[in-house]
Amino acid sequence: MDSFKKVRGISCQLYFNHNSKDVWNVISAPNHLNLFHPFCKKNSIISWDESSHIDMLEYLNGLKYIRKFTKWIPFKGYELKIGKKDGKQSYVVWEIKEMDNTTCTLSITVYPHLLSKYPKIISYLPFKLIIKPKLYNYLFSVISGLKYYLENNEKVPKNNFGKHKWFS
Repeated sequence: MDSFKKVRGISCQLYFNHNSKDVWNVISAPNHLNLFHPFCKKNSIISWDESSHIDMLEYLNGLKYIRKFTKWIPFKGYELKIGKKDGKQSYVVWEIKEMDNTTCTLSITVYPHLLSKYPKIISYLPFKLIIKPKLYNYLFSVISGLKYYLENNEKVPKNNFGKHKWFS
């Protein structure tokens, strides 16, 4: 995580009328992205047991990313690295905060590898004008997909919240 701390993060958070256990049970299940990720063509397990959580996410446009979970805290969230196999990795934090017995929030924060090798003064405008809005829109769609799934008990339709230039 240390190398990712210096990278700017993009975060999105939504409120759920569900308790943290309900949210955790969905986001910690094997192949969970198949249920609620609006840009997911296929989410398949590479390793999914108590000591190792690794899966593959294939987007609607055919892009394939490996997700390696680095921290796993039941009912609270997890941290992971995501990227192409043998490619650069972005760091992602999923965090559940319980409000009371019936409500919680879920936030996802991405520390993208994009532009991370450039000085902040050079990468500021591209990050602010391109990367941040596109990633925020992506995160909002993913969390909204989870909310849709929990409220309707059905898989979220593909591109349900609009197409995404990078993943649809």
